[in-house]
Amino acid sequence: MFAFAAPVWGGADYVDSLKNRAAQGEAKAQTILGLLYDEGRGVPQDYTEALKWYHLAAAQGEAPAQHNLGFMYYEGRGVPQDYAEALKWFRLAAAQGDALAQYHLGLMYAKGYGVPQNHIEAHKWFNLAAASSTSKPNRDRAVEARDKLAARMTPAQLAEAQKLARDWKKQ
Repeated sequence: MFAFAAPVWGGADYVDSLKNRAAQGEAKAQTILGLLYDEGRGVPQDYTEALKWYHLAAAQGEAPAQHNLGFMYYEGRGVPQDYAEALKWFRLAAAQGDALAQYHLGLMYAKGYGVPQNHIEAHKWFNLAAASSTSKPNRDRAVEARDKLAARMTPAQLAEAQKLARDWKKQ
């Protein structure tokens, strides 16, 4: 459920190169290194290290790192579950058009996690996630969530959610 997949690497040399670039402040390298530690790929799984690298990249405005950081708080992986902190990071990534962050905001509004339950806002975020997604499985998941929610909404609520999504895209 991560926004940024690490490329296939050539083993220890790749990881060492990545660590050097990350230590020099390269945000994309920090994001990938965070992902490797998060998933234990090529390095031992270490949520503390993952959080460190995600935070550094997220502070530089790296949307995939912001999403991944939000997801760690959303699930409570390596940190206490904290929906307010997850919302903060998801919103930052969503503002940059990150489809997975938009999807997760939709979930949070649909379920009332850290925010009052709001089907209009949830539909808006699912709609934006479906439009922003570059992967068919992620787009399909957003469309399915949006359509399930739409079945429980009034025509007026749907119209408002669609208007909010259109207005948000114009920003």
